[in-house]
Amino acid sequence: MFCCFVERAGHLTRPAVDGLDAVETLQQESFDVMLLDLNMPRMGGVEVLQWLRAHPDVAPGMRVVVVTAWTQQHVAHLADLGVTTVIEKPLRLQRLNDLIAETLHDLESPQPIR
Repeated sequence: MFCCFVERAGHLTRPAVDGLDAVETLQQESFDVMLLDLNMPRMGGVEVLQWLRAHPDVAPGMRVVVVTAWTQQHVAHLADLGVTTVIEKPLRLQRLNDLIAETLHDLESPQPIR
């Protein structure tokens, strides 16, 4: 569902069926932004984030937008893993589009990733 909406907004997408597929794809292709759900089979979103942190050469400069139903206390942990933006469920698609646009705009500005 997210891919269709993001594509209609004019962005190219590459969906991953689970966290392991996401990691394998990141090793082969480069991306500006990754939209990551924390609840995925085989390898969850937190494990994907930990893998990215352990392999900083794989996706340098890529921004990570996390979609989650986690509470605010858990969201602080995500910032420690390099997440730039968190969208809480339930999610409004227009808000997703706005956040992607903001994230891409930030890529054009010389700001460090938190």
